[in-house]
Amino acid sequence: MSTAITMASMSTYAILGCGSVGHAVAEELDAEGKDVLILDMDEGRVEALRDQDMDARTADIREASVAETIADRDVVLILSSDEEANEAAVENLRSRGGDQFVVARASDPVSADDLSESGADVVINPSAVIADSALRALETGELEYKAGQLAEVLDGTDGRLAILTSPGPDPDSIASAVALQAIAAARDVEADIVYEGEIGLQENRAFVNLLGIDLLSRSEVDLADYDTLALVDHSQAADPLDNRSVGVYIDHAEPDVEYDATFSDVRPSIAATSTILTKYIQEFDISLSEQVATALLYGIRAETLDFKRDTTPADLTAAAYLYPFVNHDTLEQVESPSMSAETLDVLAEAIRNREVKGSHLVSNAGFVRDRDALAQAAQHLLNLEGITTTAVFAIAEDTIYLAARSKDIRMNIGAVLEDAFGDIGEARGHSTDATVEIPLGIFTGIETSEDNRDTLLQLTEEAVRRKLFNAMGVETGDNGG
Repeated sequence: MSTAITMASMSTYAILGCGSVGHAVAEELDAEGKDVLILDMDEGRVEALRDQDMDARTADIREASVAETIADRDVVLILSSDEEANEAAVENLRSRGGDQFVVARASDPVSADDLSESGADVVINPSAVIADSALRALETGELEYKAGQLAEVLDGTDGRLAILTSPGPDPDSIASAVALQAIAAARDVEADIVYEGEIGLQENRAFVNLLGIDLLSRSEVDLADYDTLALVDHSQAADPLDNRSVGVYIDHAEPDVEYDATFSDVRPSIAATSTILTKYIQEFDISLSEQVATALLYGIRAETLDFKRDTTPADLTAAAYLYPFVNHDTLEQVESPSMSAETLDVLAEAIRNREVKGSHLVSNAGFVRDRDALAQAAQHLLNLEGITTTAVFAIAEDTIYLAARSKDIRMNIGAVLEDAFGDIGEARGHSTDATVEIPLGIFTGIETSEDNRDTLLQLTEEAVRRKLFNAMGVETGDNGG
């Protein structure tokens, strides 16, 4: 038989002030068999507590002698509705020099600060606790209601469901699609995940390959073959959808174009769409496969830069829920893919051509075939000492591609690229990572040919560097190292 005794079982308690809050706490502790002493100045209340076989005594908790009366108690809960009395009780306890754990009741932020300064270990505000509990109940009820709406759309799908990711999908979009596919399968609805463009970045391709995620290119399918369309993490896509209506739309950001979806769940207060889908997985009580759990956790980590960008409590609780079901060896392989020879060449070229002004680095990688290597180069250059912002650009065919990264909390790199190139190119991204594509002809006014490649590169380099540094607020006349 175990002889271990928990700290909770050893503690003795004193409750000073036993109104409605104190009474509720006293009853709960008494039901757990705790040793509780209650002090209150209302004789009628004390008598009623004694009738419940509780150890209650009449006393004014503002009196210094009370501190002596409860000197042998481990935990003191000061719960009267009188702010001044509570503060006096805390001060009297602390003036004795004891090390009791003190919980005190406040009614507003000002009294809470006063109680903390007086020495309370924990300060609670019943109004705030009730409001927080009400909001949690509301969130639970709302999720249940939304899950019912989503189920109706899925159950009303007679044929197949097409789940469309964002064009050139990132891990958050792919993982969200995988989760919705699992929810659909649990309701006996077959679904295909459809993407447009290319799956860029080695990490993203490794993510799809290692987890065995089946994706169909938009060029391979006819949306008319699907009964229902679902869009996940699709906010930055202006997609005509072949004039089809949308059955399901789920995203963590407001869409650039308005979709009149039968079911819609958009939550800008959450950092990742994968977090929203994790909540639905939980609500539908679906058994998590290793593939879905690993995908969702990677989606959350990638979207929040491993919980360093715009992370909310909801993202953290979703990640904590997923963690036990994840294949961590696979996740490590996804996050650390081998670097291709071309990516290494692009990185080397970017290092050679870097220009640094203060903590900002801009570099030209020349002509490239794999434009996704630019993002990896920008990320690697961010590790250089003293560098907080990087931008790497290059020419591929007739387009200038630029990838930028920033760890400077004062800078929104997405806004910087929009400011610098939004009138001539398509910028997209976040405060910490962003990309832009600019038609080369519009930028230089010169038609691309083999004969003028060097001229185009020189014109591009000078103009891009100047526009970038100006948008970053850096004087372009300064010399960099």
